[in-house]
Amino acid sequence: MIYKLRVILDAEEDIFRDIAIESNANLEDFHNAIVNAFGFDGSEVASFYTCDDQWNQQDEIPLFDTGDEPGQVRIMADFALDDLLYEKQTKMIYVYDFFNMWTFFVELAAMVEPEEGATYPELLYAHGQLPAGATDTDFEGEDELFNDFEDGLDEEDMDLFDGDDSFEDFGFEENWN
Repeated sequence: MIYKLRVILDAEEDIFRDIAIESNANLEDFHNAIVNAFGFDGSEVASFYTCDDQWNQQDEIPLFDTGDEPGQVRIMADFALDDLLYEKQTKMIYVYDFFNMWTFFVELAAMVEPEEGATYPELLYAHGQLPAGATDTDFEGEDELFNDFEDGLDEEDMDLFDGDDSFEDFGFEENWN
């Protein structure tokens, strides 16, 4: 079975790629197809996230094992697309480059039989150009303390080591090691 997926950049302008890939391909193969389709160099880390129908992020599936013990975390190579996407579960979130936070919405658009002579993954359609930088996201917390920076706090207010004697309270000197 071939999955036709639309990968949409979270941006004001419509920027998306339609990709056809075998349903039994793993998420790492799909990650590589997305990287190629959008013209990234592939040198950054990435993760897929399961989500519900309203795009609420759930479980992370990273490119690399980031657990404390090897094998503790299941990675992209451990999941086939059809493990996570099917008729009743058609959406995922993909984040590339955690410094720039390129965020994409992935949606399963169709499940079709493979075409004779076609090679997969295949870029079916490209719309829009990738901007020079990722879209800025305004994160706001529910806690009032999270938003205090807007109320006049600056970096000096957040300095943990605001005086020469700041380490004396803990019984050791500043250059203790």
